[in-house]
Amino acid sequence: MIRIKKYRSYKGEVGKIAPNLIQRNFKADAPNQKWTTDVTEFSLFGTKLYLSPILDMYNSEIISYNISQRPLLGQVVDMVDKAFAEIPDNTNLIFHSDQGWQYQHMQYQKKLKEKGIMQSMSRKGNCLDNSIMENFFGLLKSEFFI
Repeated sequence: MIRIKKYRSYKGEVGKIAPNLIQRNFKADAPNQKWTTDVTEFSLFGTKLYLSPILDMYNSEIISYNISQRPLLGQVVDMVDKAFAEIPDNTNLIFHSDQGWQYQHMQYQKKLKEKGIMQSMSRKGNCLDNSIMENFFGLLKSEFFI
């Protein structure tokens, strides 16, 4: 049996909070203009797993993902490294997330800056600001999970 559950990664301000550049405008005119990410927890036969995907707002394509048994910074860094290998530097990409501790972490933010990517974050506790990613997780739940 597979069960999906909302993973709460917010642990307060543990790093720098980025401005909300997306402002709920989830439309993109071309690939690699706007990406979004989040982490969700699901249980597979009693084992907790954490899914961390990157979704392109242009066509809802999953650019990269990582599944881990624990929500660690390395999970998000691995996912980002795989995605960044596929695009050139300085593309004016906006990368949106919630204010989870992983996205506030200096190592994560440094990777975005080095790649020339603008970081955007939802307002604290406002799932509507990242509803495109929440909808993706909802589709997963309705299509594949019980």
